Amino acid sequence: MQELKKFFSTNDLFARHAGIELLDVGPGRAKASMKIEPFHFNGARTVHGGAIFTLADFAFAVASNSHGSMAMGINTSVSFVKAATKGTLYAEATEQSKGPKLATYSVMITDYAGDIVAIFQGMAYRKKEPIIPADSKSEPGRK
Repeated sequence: MQELKKFFSTNDLFARHAGIELLDVGPGRAKASMKIEPFHFNGARTVHGGAIFTLADFAFAVASNSHGSMAMGINTSVSFVKAATKGTLYAEATEQSKGPKLATYSVMITDYAGDIVAIFQGMAYRKKEPIIPADSKSEPGRK
């Protein structure tokens, strides 16, 4: 799991740009955080829905790839239930079902007080190829 954590923390450049940090990963689950910064706000001075979606989608991506094979999101939905304005947001992804080709996940996005900000549902298509190719593990200079 440490290798997967390093892989996503290093290679998901958009999540890194958004200030998202991967806190924990295990089989079928992941937890990430995002400290709210001024660039996360929309015109109403609440956290932009796209920023919240990005946090949830990142946790979904890590959880769906946690079994070692590449998984790609094929359907997602998000419901925003509370405005976020300060502190840190957390996304906790949990696997609901996993078959040979499809897997489903729920992601709860909470604020610093533990209140639910958004509820995300995702479905992933599971490929046969590994998320981290065997030849990249020993590639010189690769971190």
